[in-house]
Amino acid sequence: MNLKNLIYLLTCLFFTMISGAALYEHIAVVPQWSAAPPASLSMFQGEYGINPESFWMMIHPVTLLFMITTLILCWKSAQRKYLLIAFSGYILILISTAIYFVPELIALTTVEFSETADTELTNRAGLWEILSIIRMIIIMGLAVVLFFGLTKSD
Repeated sequence: MNLKNLIYLLTCLFFTMISGAALYEHIAVVPQWSAAPPASLSMFQGEYGINPESFWMMIHPVTLLFMITTLILCWKSAQRKYLLIAFSGYILILISTAIYFVPELIALTTVEFSETADTELTNRAGLWEILSIIRMIIIMGLAVVLFFGLTKSD
């Protein structure tokens, strides 16, 4: 295996980690916090609240670095088309995440704790969840496209 293919494989691995983490969050975490905010938001609050941003802030730059490196290494190969599709889609996902998903998640999860559910917050959390599931499905589709590029040779 040459260096170019190894870097491409690592790019796929890191992008798959993003897909897997998104799937995990949507199965195990999001349904819990979005059920009845602000009462259901306690997992994010307090001294021992979960901190998923530490993972996301690490994985995205590393994945971008691998994608850009792979694009440079594979620019004159048949893999370029698959890389460009995955990279372009990923950039759009990151932009939408920065513009809507992160600010809205911060706004929702930092609401002061209360024992009673707030209908408006529950509706906002539900919309966030639906849109985030769509985003996750797109990410998984981009991962498949990225993997198809592995099947192409120089």
